[in-house]
Amino acid sequence: MLAVPLVAKRVLEPREIAPPPDPGPGELLIRLQAVGICGSDLHWYCDGGVGHVEAVYPMVLGHEPVGIVTAVGAGVTTHTVGQRVSIEPSITCGHCEFCVTGHPNNCLHSVFMGSIHSPGFYRQQAVVPARNADLVPEGLSTAQASLIEPVAVLVHVMELVQIPVGSTVAVMGCGPIGQLCILFAKMAGASRIIAVDKVAHRLDHARRHGADEAILSDGRRDPGAAILEWTNGRGVDVVLDAAGAPDTIRAGITCARSGAQFVLIGIPTEKMFAIDIHTAMMKELRIQTIKRSNHRGAQAIELIRAGRIPESLITHRFPLEQTPEAFELLAEYRSGVGKILIEVAP
Repeated sequence: MLAVPLVAKRVLEPREIAPPPDPGPGELLIRLQAVGICGSDLHWYCDGGVGHVEAVYPMVLGHEPVGIVTAVGAGVTTHTVGQRVSIEPSITCGHCEFCVTGHPNNCLHSVFMGSIHSPGFYRQQAVVPARNADLVPEGLSTAQASLIEPVAVLVHVMELVQIPVGSTVAVMGCGPIGQLCILFAKMAGASRIIAVDKVAHRLDHARRHGADEAILSDGRRDPGAAILEWTNGRGVDVVLDAAGAPDTIRAGITCARSGAQFVLIGIPTEKMFAIDIHTAMMKELRIQTIKRSNHRGAQAIELIRAGRIPESLITHRFPLEQTPEAFELLAEYRSGVGKILIEVAP
């Protein structure tokens, strides 16, 4: 079958690989239809790793898939052949202290599909645990279903963060996750949303999705200082950092009001860097980090089905064999790119 592994930094290569085995007990064989490109995929591609984890080549990326069940393993009663499913990419143990207390994203034994630990979904077929497959309801397009995993991440963000009605929110970084931050902040009742990005067309997307103000962080002006000016020196109630860059983290600390929430969603490229922790302490900021989606696919499906998440987040589509061109486009921020969908099969 065809797969497109990452074989070196910034090198994806279509290859024929062996098809997966028949599904074992509790497993499903999935024929992939589509897979979104995530910002963490881009870290593997551009940086040769994510955080402290370095790439091991070749590796198959992709963890935002939708596909069709083509075979079921022994003991599976929850799924049948022909059903469409979205895959939760984190395979968790189900019995550690975090799994049993409702925090499977912190599972001590988790295996993440699309990392060095397990192949992802830029391929035609995959075997996955049935418990990781959320049924996609009738009426959702394949493109909408591909948004379930990233939307689930934002569902988890909202479990950990409070956005009071009437609050002011700054969104740092307006890639796909940043666009979702804007949509969720608007749904939560924020009265003013300020978007910051280094790419002009992403700010256009942000305005369409509900941002009230937009700041181009092109190095000519500190966005944190600009936000303070726009809020008459008060600062914002919530900072949602979907970029994870040292500059956006510093700007977020600068523009947050005393007692504000600072939420780090984006993954920094740098392993270590300096931030103004003393200002954060003087303001008594509540700093929250985020890890994955905490298996919130079901809630994400309901939001998408209710029409709260526009399919227009997806700006470009490429067939599987053109995955290298898709990543190159995204890495260079060309052609007004927002979210890219890799279409594997009908």
